Amino acid sequence: MASLFQLDLTTLKGVGEKRAKLFQKLGVQSVGALLRNYPRAYEDWRQLSSIACAPMGEVCAIKATVLHRPTETRIRKGMTLYKTTVTDGEQDLKLTFFNNPYIPNLLLEGETYVFYGKISGSFLHREMTSPEFCRQSDALPIQPIYRQTEGLSSRQISSAVKNAFALLPEIIHDPLPEPVRKAYALCHLRYALENIHFPKDLQALSIARHRLIFEELLVLQLGLLQLKSQGKQSVSHHPITDYSEEFWKLLPFTPTNAQRRAVKEALRDMCGKETPYPMNRLVQGDVGSGKTAVAAALCHSVIRSGKQAALMAPTEILAKQHFASLSSFLERTGMRLGLLTGSMTPSKKRAVCTALQKGDIDLLIGTHALISDSVQFRDLALVITDEQHRFGVRQRSSLSEKGNDPHHLVMSATPIPRTLALMIYGDLDISVLDERPPGRQDIATYAIPSKKRPRAFQFLRKHIEQGYQCYIICPLIEEGQSDMASVMDYTEWIKREFFPDLEIGVLHGRMKSKEKEAVMERFAGGKLPILVSTTVVEVGVDVPNAVVMVIENAERYGLSQLHQLRGRVGRGSVKSTCILISDAQNEEAVTRLRTMCQTCDGFQIAEADLRLRGPGDFFGTNQHGLPDLKIANMADDLETLRLAQTVAREVLSEDPELSQPAHRGLRGEVRMLFQQVGKNGMN
Repeated sequence: MASLFQLDLTTLKGVGEKRAKLFQKLGVQSVGALLRNYPRAYEDWRQLSSIACAPMGEVCAIKATVLHRPTETRIRKGMTLYKTTVTDGEQDLKLTFFNNPYIPNLLLEGETYVFYGKISGSFLHREMTSPEFCRQSDALPIQPIYRQTEGLSSRQISSAVKNAFALLPEIIHDPLPEPVRKAYALCHLRYALENIHFPKDLQALSIARHRLIFEELLVLQLGLLQLKSQGKQSVSHHPITDYSEEFWKLLPFTPTNAQRRAVKEALRDMCGKETPYPMNRLVQGDVGSGKTAVAAALCHSVIRSGKQAALMAPTEILAKQHFASLSSFLERTGMRLGLLTGSMTPSKKRAVCTALQKGDIDLLIGTHALISDSVQFRDLALVITDEQHRFGVRQRSSLSEKGNDPHHLVMSATPIPRTLALMIYGDLDISVLDERPPGRQDIATYAIPSKKRPRAFQFLRKHIEQGYQCYIICPLIEEGQSDMASVMDYTEWIKREFFPDLEIGVLHGRMKSKEKEAVMERFAGGKLPILVSTTVVEVGVDVPNAVVMVIENAERYGLSQLHQLRGRVGRGSVKSTCILISDAQNEEAVTRLRTMCQTCDGFQIAEADLRLRGPGDFFGTNQHGLPDLKIANMADDLETLRLAQTVAREVLSEDPELSQPAHRGLRGEVRMLFQQVGKNGMN
């Protein structure tokens, strides 16, 4: 099997260079990858229906005989219809095909076929448009349906898979060790591959799916546990004393139980009594859950222990925001904070670097400027990374290398279901802030159709007249249009039609970082009443005076992304509002918008998003470094995941390097699954 992953697709009958490039668009680079490219769905052609009983508006299979050769009708340039009528002996069914000149030769008068498609028409006059079909004698019990790309149909992929099976040896090496397969009643790899692509029946399909899901999740867990163990090969040189109770007494508010718990868990890692390794922990919590106070508490204990800390933020404006927040927490204790950003003058940068190296700065906050060669710490013991996924692997490791194996804290405002967090951040321990500090208000959220947009904009104007500010998230870009053109066109339109007397700020992805920072600073300073933006504002600055957000075409965003956008408002004491504008009628979009209106809990939102979309699309999980899963689904396969985690721990406790002969297949699979890790940044 392994050698098939080196075998070019063009070795298959019917796959030339052009078609091989189409397969590459689907991520299929070799014959082995084709066999591991599982169907996304199946059509069960065995459940035949009579024409009279076929449910209207539903897809079904009908066995029928062609009554006459299909006729050709050209209705306009570039559009030709092919029509015929078939019968099951009791009722007729009209068939229509578009622009398929082969139909008259494929459907022969008097021959019987199985047709698979959606029933339309009326009770007495039933129709099918462009159904799939095959001769009765050729009909497979269950037909696989694959992800497609333009120029490459599911049928063509299915044909290539059949040809790939011809190259598969009769006896193939199974990466799952035999004791594991026997202990958990898992079928052999060959049986699984045959029945995932061309299942004999539903039971065979279920057996194959269970085996392949288990294998994929086992390989994933093995890789993540190995990453975690690699991070614990170094010994911590920075035992930290717990001064958290001293810190809590300094605060003008009472910390939540979740904040106390997160700090306790982190300091337990850092004090070195239970484990000798540097801390490597993720603190994830919703917007407003108090992550900054947790970071401040840890910095306080680190600095009181005679060490230095660093916090790296993805943008200059966020770095300044963290500097202001942490200064309010720590400066009253006499601790010395420094700020380092790319826009500072060379002389100011030199002054900061000199003070840092001498030990006159206890906590340095900044952007990627922190990883410059000129930045040298006296004794760096804690590195805090805000929104880690916005930094590359090299940037994160470069900051840690400025200390002697410092402790590492990652902060994320993207709520992730715990199961998925264990996968995405599998190399980190996890603390969850699942409470909001007292006084935080829910954001009132409403979904409205576009015809009510004028009323929504009147609502914005009323708040602007009261001295508040508003965000408008611009419609997503249409194909062929840049985000700059999209935002500028939209801004011109709303200024002309609704806000001719107001200055409107604009943010889009084509702007340079300095331009974005300048616009955000003007908005944060209250100089712009309205900010029109694409989703670049999703992770942005704290503007307590912004109290209304309007999101156009809201159905085109994922739930978690909508929640992140909504989190830009509701940061002050004034009641805030989010208005979702959408004319979508499809069930999934309506469910998403209804969920947004019903809850402001980021973890509930994340769970719902995972159920609706699965991990593959989960707010762009690829940016977090999650390897692509081909068959497992975290919403449905939690029990299998837990089982795979248990087996992975057992295997690694016996063979940490997977070097034993029985585990070499698993080692190869781990390497293959995590090939993208270096690119996506799980490290």
